[in-house]
Amino acid sequence: MFSINILSQPVKKYLAITANYWAFTLTDGALRMLVLLYFYQLGYSPFALATLFVLYEVFGVITNLVGGWFGARIGLNKTMCIGIVIQVLALIMLAVPSEYLSVAYVMSAQALSGIAKDLNKMSAKSSIKLLVGNLNNKQAQSRLFTWVALLTGSKNTLKGIGFFLGGVLLTTFDFQVAVLLMASALAIVAISTYPLLRGDIGKASYKAKFSQLFSNDASLNYLSAARLCLFAGRDVWFVIALPVYLASQLQWQHQSVGALLACWIIFYGIIQANTPKLLSLFKSKVDKTSQEQTTLWSLILAVQTLLLCLAIYLFPYNNTVLIFGLFIFATIFAINSSLHSYLIVAIAREDGVSMDVGFYYMANAMGRLIGTVLSGLIYQHIGLLACMSFAFIFIILASYFVRKIA
Repeated sequence: MFSINILSQPVKKYLAITANYWAFTLTDGALRMLVLLYFYQLGYSPFALATLFVLYEVFGVITNLVGGWFGARIGLNKTMCIGIVIQVLALIMLAVPSEYLSVAYVMSAQALSGIAKDLNKMSAKSSIKLLVGNLNNKQAQSRLFTWVALLTGSKNTLKGIGFFLGGVLLTTFDFQVAVLLMASALAIVAISTYPLLRGDIGKASYKAKFSQLFSNDASLNYLSAARLCLFAGRDVWFVIALPVYLASQLQWQHQSVGALLACWIIFYGIIQANTPKLLSLFKSKVDKTSQEQTTLWSLILAVQTLLLCLAIYLFPYNNTVLIFGLFIFATIFAINSSLHSYLIVAIAREDGVSMDVGFYYMANAMGRLIGTVLSGLIYQHIGLLACMSFAFIFIILASYFVRKIA
């Protein structure tokens, strides 16, 4: 019979980090769908529904910036645990009777959830570099790429599964019971994995100063700018424009819209997790200078986005063309995202890694926020084709910034 005791300490810690990350991601995806569906049932307007998630994204930006400094001072295992505790509190907040669930109250709970999510993500991804160790040899670089791809890809797959889970929970239980069940499950995972995460993982050897939050590394700044543009280029059509377009223009039922979004995210996560294998088919080697192939894949994504714009223009209201094009986008975008995730962990300093990773994912969160706001604004005034056109512009900019990395 298999025993975890036979595994090495780095592998045990990797499994503990992954278990925390997976459990958190499931509840994060399920909570988003629960809130969306439940408050839609209560008669909230689309704009009111959108406002429920604004603070989630805003506090994600703040948390990634401050959280990296915080992790460098107290250790990444502690910031990961703090993130899970905050998520449990956010879930418990939503378990109050329906009459107390005002827009402001739910926004506050979502703000806590946004803080928790980015503390958890920053801690998990920063920890991987420290567990792999020295990156001066090709074997370590390859192992880092594989571990980062698995962690990131599995996260997105589970987020999609979380969408399904949220729908099932809301169908089976009351909203309040559903969030309490998730809070209980998350607390159990945190308690069971905590013994494996003791110590000061990622705690800087120096006293990290608040003024050091902003990176002075040009390569890291260019990569962060590229990440901002990459995710703005996705969310400018994915978050609001696509689901509203499917429901209003193509007359899809709400459950069909949710199923497509969940399947898209799950597929995207599977491709992310398997990016090292896919790149090996092209005989691509991943190392610290892999910005060249990241630039190449970014340009490929830009061309595909431009072709998708043309297809939507030539074949409006065509389900097959749209879905086929979006899943091709998912494939190429996932490869780009995995390469970006590897580059930040490879470039980041080992001493104080969380500050570099936190700064980078602050840019990621800012890209999501910009994309979300523009998605609603552009779609409302112009339409889906304009959103895809802005996606093309953002992705071209991402290619430019990656190319500038030294």
